[in-house]
Amino acid sequence: MKILIIGNMGYVGPAVLRELSARYPSAVLHGYDTAYFAHCLTGTHYLPERHLERQFYGDIRAITSGMLEGYDAVVQLAAVSNDPMGSRFATATGDINHRASVSIAKAAAQAGVRNFVFASSCSIYGVASGPPRCETDAVAPITDYAKSKVHTEEDLTKIETDMVITSLRFATACGMSDRLRLDLVLNDFVASAISQGQITVLSDGSPWRPLIDVTDMARAIDWAVQRPADNGGRVLSVNAGANSCNYQVRDLAMAVAEALPGTTVDINTEAPVDSRSYRVDFSLFERLAPDHQPQKALSHSISGLIEGLERMEFADTEFRSSSLVRLHVLQGHIDEGRVTEELRWQRPQKTLERSQS
Repeated sequence: MKILIIGNMGYVGPAVLRELSARYPSAVLHGYDTAYFAHCLTGTHYLPERHLERQFYGDIRAITSGMLEGYDAVVQLAAVSNDPMGSRFATATGDINHRASVSIAKAAAQAGVRNFVFASSCSIYGVASGPPRCETDAVAPITDYAKSKVHTEEDLTKIETDMVITSLRFATACGMSDRLRLDLVLNDFVASAISQGQITVLSDGSPWRPLIDVTDMARAIDWAVQRPADNGGRVLSVNAGANSCNYQVRDLAMAVAEALPGTTVDINTEAPVDSRSYRVDFSLFERLAPDHQPQKALSHSISGLIEGLERMEFADTEFRSSSLVRLHVLQGHIDEGRVTEELRWQRPQKTLERSQS
């Protein structure tokens, strides 16, 4: 089996490389990334890309069908990856998250790829009060990031091909990574507790968030790269997570404080109701992928973050303005003249190939 992971040098990619290399030791794994965040390594003693036979560098907007020939599966992780970045780089978000993803899927179909996996998001449900949202419920994206995911899913259904297409609507990511992000709710809380001894919840703590550890995201991707069409349909959008992992924000803060004794929690009980609240029903994923269900409990994700941050000797009270927040990395590239506002490297890049020993 030969698999291409696009966007492998981000937050989720290292876990995907570990999972797939362990599950398929004889498989050929390649990566493709524009390398915005390649230097953002956190506490690891080796490059995550050591799991690959080859690492390619280039803009995903330049991928063609000829570049995808010979692959059995293509995993599309690359994205402008959250709401603040989506707002700051709205045009690039549409180009990369939506139009490039659809273009890659079409190229993969033309090249004879068997399985295409797209990393989507549960944020597409938008403001979702009431019962947990399932796949047949209407989507109501309210941000450029969420809209890009919806538009991609819609266009993937229009591709005329025998290729099996899986859009994994992931819960909010969390957990330690070789390229850690701290612009995620649980990760932020752990970093705050370690560096400041305090967690400040800007809302009243009542909003709901579904969570999934990056290692469990990798397990879901493992399932999707081999999913047959008769398990869910040739084109499938499925919520990826676990019903037991829908949490209220205040409960996340208290769980972190319990794991780090002495941490104080400040909840703004006077804050207006936060509309960014949604619960998600993951029953379909449980039925279709019983052997690939999330295994990391909330306590395990928290302990993994604590261990990882302590290994890094983390103590940065200003981490929200650091390289651990992806928006600041991109803005730094732009301010230093390395990257344009369209998120293209200033100098024309040739696609480079680096063989892994």
